[in-house]
Amino acid sequence: MDDRLIVALDVPNAVAGLDLAGKLGDAVGFYKIGLGMLTGGGLALANELKQEHGKRIFLDMKLFDIGATVEAAVRGLAQFDIDFLTVHGDPHVVSAAKEGASGSNLKILGVTILTSLERADLDAGMIRAGDVHDITVERAARAFEAGADGIICSPREAAAIRALPDSRLIVTPGVRPTGAALGDQKRVETPSSAIGAGADHIVVGRPVWQAKDPRAAASAIQAEIAAL
Repeated sequence: MDDRLIVALDVPNAVAGLDLAGKLGDAVGFYKIGLGMLTGGGLALANELKQEHGKRIFLDMKLFDIGATVEAAVRGLAQFDIDFLTVHGDPHVVSAAKEGASGSNLKILGVTILTSLERADLDAGMIRAGDVHDITVERAARAFEAGADGIICSPREAAAIRALPDSRLIVTPGVRPTGAALGDQKRVETPSSAIGAGADHIVVGRPVWQAKDPRAAASAIQAEIAAL
């Protein structure tokens, strides 16, 4: 069981998530639970997988608010013995999240630019002009300066972020095994290329949970990682 693979439990509720985790068994030791499952018992599932099944948990909340609110939210979430938590990579958000996580083992990961976005999307959102790659690397550097334990980026920026002088954890969604459908992801790479570029962990969702045999799909990704 290689914890470099994080499987996204992007299913409707905790019951479906627990069923999927049961099918995956010891092929997967690290799970991501996101906003889509928050109202479907996501925190309860996180606690059960952690406490009763010994799994690591990545809570993908992408928090963004004023500092005091972020700090309070993170302090509450830290009580669940979660391993990773995402917040937006803006320095004021990262520093507030780190304050909220103080005294716990929770790692704060700053989101750089979502892997489903490209330059046209940034233009629509009035994000400053410039190459998506360069903006992502700069946001990563600023998140590290604010105290982030790691960042979220696409595999295509992993090597440049790994080369930063203060680089830390790099977690890459937007990972698809060869031949898998891209879905809504735009800046994607294969598991081996993402790890080879410097990612510490890769996040894979639909190619695993939509597979006819999820355990076989996860095991194939693990084998690809192990072969590096």
